[in-house]
Parts: sequence; structure tokens; C-alpha cells
Amino acid sequence: MSPIKTIRIKIILTFISIILCNFIFGQNENEQNKITPLSIGEKINFQSKILNENRILNVYLPNGYTTDSIKEFPVIYVLDGSIDEDFIHISGIVQFGSFSWINMIPESIVVGISNVDRKRDFTFPTNNKKDKEDFPTTGKSERFINFIEKELQPYIDTNYKTDSLKTLIGQSLGGLLATEILFKTPNLFDNYIIASPSLWWDDESLLKYTPRPYSSKKSIYIAVGKEGQIMERTAKALYHKLNLLKKENTNIYFEFFEKQNHGDTLHLAVYSAFEKIFMEEKN
Repeated sequence: MSPIKTIRIKIILTFISIILCNFIFGQNENEQNKITPLSIGEKINFQSKILNENRILNVYLPNGYTTDSIKEFPVIYVLDGSIDEDFIHISGIVQFGSFSWINMIPESIVVGISNVDRKRDFTFPTNNKKDKEDFPTTGKSERFINFIEKELQPYIDTNYKTDSLKTLIGQSLGGLLATEILFKTPNLFDNYIIASPSLWWDDESLLKYTPRPYSSKKSIYIAVGKEGQIMERTAKALYHKLNLLKKENTNIYFEFFEKQNHGDTLHLAVYSAFEKIFMEEKN
């Protein structure tokens, strides 16, 4: 082979090597920078016959959850459970609290109920004129409670590995609804976390309601921040009312967060509620 051909072959081989190196480097770089979706659970488009509309359910599944396992998990239901509301940060508290080195709460499933019209779903009919003006779609909480009892809970229990322990978290109007459920259909949940409840609704009529009796064990946690005289007074009134009716099978807690307001009480309240409710059950 002539020297010229040898040089040409070397040039061609060098060129091919450079191309291959660039190709391999490009592949490695693409693999290193590969972007994939981050998921903490499942999103369900649930068609409700009772509500006659589609509802989005956001479901957080704990790290120990597998479909082929016999292990069952408690369920925590979150009102105002949209992705851009309370679902993500409540799920974060649940994940953190269930770490083995924290061991505050058991690994749990979180079900966030996304809102369509919370002023409609979380309120019962009112005789207050201003309530009606400010909330023109109001008064459908009974229907929403039926949805929770007859559609939502059965669906979750059928499609996920759940045990019998159910917790409800509600804040503001969600706290009003959680209180109504506790008073009228108490056996729907075992634990009630009620933060900054809007008990001013309908001239505070819910505070005059006689709660229905129950026989199962309950833990009830009530919290309010520095939210004004009416919000603070009615939250304390709810606590005192429940305390007067307290049974041996019921634990009731109240906390006033003087450094928090209506917008930021919930997060600290839920953490504190988990500590008290679930740690109490361990002792």
C-alpha cells in the first residue's frame, strides 16, 4: 500500500472515530439530562351520579403501597384537595410523619377532593340575606355529604388497599362542612381535623345544633389562628360544646395559633393534629 493511501485511510478512520465519539457523548449527555414526569400518586376523573358532574380526585400512595401486598392503609380525606390547594402540602406532611425515624403517623393514603364550587358544596341552606348574596349557589352540603358517603368512600375502599380508619381534614368553609359531618353523620370518619371553621355561617346556627350520637371511637382536633373575634370565638365555642358532650371514647383537642392567620393556620394545625391524634392512639 502506498504512503498516500495509508494517510488517507488514517484520516478516514480518525474522522469516523470523532463522529462515533461525538455520537456516544451526545447519547450520554441526553441520558444524563433526560426529563421524566414526577408523580406522587394518581389522578382520577370520577363521574359522580349524585353530584351529576365529573370530579377530580388526587390520590397519594405511601412508599410501602403495592397492589400485590396484603398490607392495608388508613385513608386521610382532604377537602379543598386540588393540586393548587391543599393536596400536595398535606401529602408532604403525611409522608414526613410516616418516615420510620419520625414514626408520628402510620403510612396512609391521602385522597384530595378537587373543588368545582366549594361555596355550593360546603354550605347548608342559610336564612342570612348577606350569605345568600355573597354565595348565590349556596346550600348543597347535604348532597355533597351523600357523595362522600355513597360514592367516594366506597370507590376508594373498593379500588385501594384501605383499612377502616378514616380521617377528614377541612379548613375554612371546609371546616364548616367537617363540623356538619361530625354533627349529622359522625360515623363517616374516625378523626376530624377542623381548622379555622367558618361557623359564622347562617348566624352561627350550627353551634345550636344537637350532634347525633355515635358509639365508635373519635378524635376531634380544632384549631384557629389570629383571625378576628368572630372566627376565634366560634372555634372556641365549638370546642366547649363538644367538650360538654364528650364521651369516654372521644379525644378532643383545641389549639390557638396566635402567630398564624386564616391563610396559614392549616399547615401547622395538621402537623400538630397528627401528633396528638396518632400519638395518643399509640399510648
